[in-house]
Amino acid sequence: MGELNTSKPFQVIIVGAGIGGLVCAISSAREGLAVKVLERAPEILPIGAGIQIPPNAARILASLDLLPKIRETAIEVQKLNFRRYEDGRLLASRKSRSHAQWFVIHRADYHQVLLDEAKRLGVEIQLNASVKDISFEDGVVYLEDDTTLKGDVVIGGDGSLWSTTREKLLGKDSQPFQTGDLAYRGTFTLEQLEALNDPRVEELCKEPAVTVWFGPEKHCVFYPVRGGTQFNLVLLRPDNLPQGTRTVKGDIEEMRYTFHGWDSVLTKIISCIPSVLRWKLCHHDELDTWTKGRVALLGDACHPTLPYQAQGAAMAVEDGAILGRFLGKLFLLLQNGSISPASEAESISRVLKLYETIRKHRTTQNVQGAISNRHFYHLPDGPEQQKRDEEMAKHSFTTETSEYKFLDMKYNADLLEVPVLREAGKAFDSWWSSHTEDKGEGNRSLM
Repeated sequence: MGELNTSKPFQVIIVGAGIGGLVCAISSAREGLAVKVLERAPEILPIGAGIQIPPNAARILASLDLLPKIRETAIEVQKLNFRRYEDGRLLASRKSRSHAQWFVIHRADYHQVLLDEAKRLGVEIQLNASVKDISFEDGVVYLEDDTTLKGDVVIGGDGSLWSTTREKLLGKDSQPFQTGDLAYRGTFTLEQLEALNDPRVEELCKEPAVTVWFGPEKHCVFYPVRGGTQFNLVLLRPDNLPQGTRTVKGDIEEMRYTFHGWDSVLTKIISCIPSVLRWKLCHHDELDTWTKGRVALLGDACHPTLPYQAQGAAMAVEDGAILGRFLGKLFLLLQNGSISPASEAESISRVLKLYETIRKHRTTQNVQGAISNRHFYHLPDGPEQQKRDEEMAKHSFTTETSEYKFLDMKYNADLLEVPVLREAGKAFDSWWSSHTEDKGEGNRSLM
């Protein structure tokens, strides 16, 4: 492996201009590194619908000074309301804590804030850049147009059903498998919903809350976006799409029939949907290893999760911020001569492996929590559903424990309130301390 040229900024190549990739780009650029983001799409379009920013992600965005821009279009959630599917009866209401901000936002608005900040910091965004191959030992990226790019580190943020970086790291195709669920998604204007002339709908629209209806094999999520001028609705149900189908135009009548007999407020909202897409929820196994040589993966590329905990993007945000911080501190060590040229490549590999080590337990917990929530949300009517509803009714969402991760507040605190950047900093300090002790150079804190 060749030696790095530390007279110039550390060169970071990020594959994928999604949320996790852009947060990694921003975090790296703030550390003074040179960053290039490769995006396979010919242009970046305002795609998607609503997305949640739970407290752990909001804390990262605050550390990157991005919350003021996020607030321009986001809604700060005051509480999460959970309702019974057939009559809308309130099962429980979980208030947001004063120290734990929770936002909902349109994905396009969220992505634009990140894209604008990355560009402001000098990050280069290269479009129409499809990766063909990667040399893990020397950080060379080969594009489909035969262009080659050299990075000191390559980050695979192309987490999707078909991640090129993941497949290259595995050395084989990585095909998704079906989860058994599909989703409908609709976005409405406030005017459309007000035209229903239903006091319960109007009350629902006034509340800065996320509302979830639990039902047998299905659930629905509703919340405001774009300053309350639009609303996002996601409907989850058993999958009936043909094998190999990913996204198809939905049958409106089928969708309405699927939720026939549910809360009248919900069915009225569903009646506003003029057209709908159905998409099959597919999944990948979490990878055993996320790093190889100078390359590391983040987000869905290495720990894909089911959408039952509002944590998919949040975990990618944590990954990206930590990677940027680690790479910045590593570059400082290389630049000031604390790491000898002979061990540069090894140190890069070790720091990337450190990132994987400290993230694996947390992301695995998240994946398992989402699977647990899927069961919790979709209980059929009967004894366990009644037990769940009774437990929710008396729950204060403060210190209780529960067999359900959704209601276990220790699990929730670990998920939402742990300061992951600070904890990562301690891990880096510990790594460097052990490194310098091995070399007889003493201990120094870098985070």
